[in-house]
Amino acid sequence: MTAELIPLTPGLSVTGRLDRADIDALAQAGIRTIINNRPDDEDPGQLPAAEARRLAEAHGIAYHHIPVTGASLTKDDVEAFAATLRTAPQPIVAHCRSGTRSTLLWALTRLREGADPLALIAEAARHGIDIAALPAVAARLR
Repeated sequence: MTAELIPLTPGLSVTGRLDRADIDALAQAGIRTIINNRPDDEDPGQLPAAEARRLAEAHGIAYHHIPVTGASLTKDDVEAFAATLRTAPQPIVAHCRSGTRSTLLWALTRLREGADPLALIAEAARHGIDIAALPAVAARLR
């Protein structure tokens, strides 16, 4: 698998872009849900969400497309991500271009549950992911 999985919690990992071979490898690894946080056409040659869904579902993997950008992120996006985490079969892999947006969505979900923002930022940093903007994003979404 070309994409590196970063475990955030038991049952949830994040990663960067996924291609066809990655979806095959995730199926072999026992992943049961994929959350795609990339808008289609973000990068040239990117696997379109409809094709990724077809590949995932052919392997029996649930597929959710919650496309976000830093500028377009809304409370509804966070709620959709949170709802998927609550109801989708685990293990779950959420992905975007680098893993940062998916990690930010996870952190925004955890904030709603009362988690400490500085602890979330530190946890992400421990994995090499910078979500220092978390407090500002959370304030914008209030």
